Amino acid sequence: MGKAERDKGARGERMLKEVLNENGLDVRRGFTYHHESDLIGLTGIHIECKFVERLNLRKAMGQAEEEAEKRKDGLPVVFWKTSRKPWLVTMRLEDWILLYKLARRATKNE
Repeated sequence: MGKAERDKGARGERMLKEVLNENGLDVRRGFTYHHESDLIGLTGIHIECKFVERLNLRKAMGQAEEEAEKRKDGLPVVFWKTSRKPWLVTMRLEDWILLYKLARRATKNE
């Protein structure tokens, strides 16, 4: 990976961090050389951040799954964006169902 790609990736991580922080979620950029995720702070979620014009989603999800398993830091989720388009989030259906059930249970208990 070249410097321009690394810089764009880092810019994407900073952009996503800003969006999540503005929405009350306390995240910071991880130190990948210390075996941390792209962004850390969402308990139970392993964030793989991609800021590219063309994304091989299966490959990105595979990377997220592999790193989440290795780091034991949560459900693998790919947050991705292209220029001038909104952020998208991709995760496995089984994980989405789990999160939905947890959210529904929390709402019922309020």
